[in-house]
Amino acid sequence: MTITQEAEFCIDLHCHSTASDGALPPQELVLRAREKGVSHLALTDHDTIAGIEEASEAAKEAGITLIAGTELSCVWKSHTIHIVGLDFDTANDHLRQALERQNNNRWSRARTIADKLSKLKIEDLLEKATGKAGGDVPGRPHFAKVLVEEGAVKDVAQAFKRYLGSGKAGDVKGFWPELPEVIRWINEAGGIAVLAHPRKYKLTATKLRSLVGDFRQAGGRGIEVSTSGQSSGDLGFLAELCRRENLLASQGSDFHFPGAPWCELGSIMKMPDGLEPVWHHFKQPAGVPAAV
Repeated sequence: MTITQEAEFCIDLHCHSTASDGALPPQELVLRAREKGVSHLALTDHDTIAGIEEASEAAKEAGITLIAGTELSCVWKSHTIHIVGLDFDTANDHLRQALERQNNNRWSRARTIADKLSKLKIEDLLEKATGKAGGDVPGRPHFAKVLVEEGAVKDVAQAFKRYLGSGKAGDVKGFWPELPEVIRWINEAGGIAVLAHPRKYKLTATKLRSLVGDFRQAGGRGIEVSTSGQSSGDLGFLAELCRRENLLASQGSDFHFPGAPWCELGSIMKMPDGLEPVWHHFKQPAGVPAAV
């Protein structure tokens, strides 16, 4: 499926709903995307496709083309890396089994976070965080909200600064598979593996080039060139890296919740010219009107 890059199209291939750590249910997320002028959307919840069916129904009514997506966690040289899978077969048995294992890993991590924060003496911390996640696996943002409500901190920012941020007690690394394995899951399901938000890993330029090289050798096909919270310098660096490694270029807001203009749905810096967009290689999503 080819989607042109003309002004009437707005393509956002990275966002989150309450199926993982987003604030909006899939249906509300799609409606917000329409309000923001998004024409093509990929719902990429962490290690799950649980929200795609609801989002697909909403997208049909909203006139938005929905692309199947997920954001999978993995490990590369002791670093936690995220890989976005796009345009895959959601019924693929091997992928579904892998996602179930990822879900179990997330529950193990959530239990460990609750244990690490036990000194705060908050009764039923895990259960309360799970409630904040709508009954799904709670992440650090859900624990942060409980800490605020229980009076342990004044706001979410302080929760991360004291207990959940990098290097703090609640900063529990996931029990994730290696990078090549996750890429294989996506490829076997007929999808396209994309390296998510490369500049957010705080790697040196040399290490990032090494990561991208290993990603491509493992079968990865795309890289997010334009995403939230990056500078024009980052955009240029990633565009050049994309060209040099002969990868497809992707883009996405990484939207999680309203009220953060730096990562709003459809608010994405224009990719430089001369890149091959990942959406030129999509299959037509089943049940969704064809793109122009």
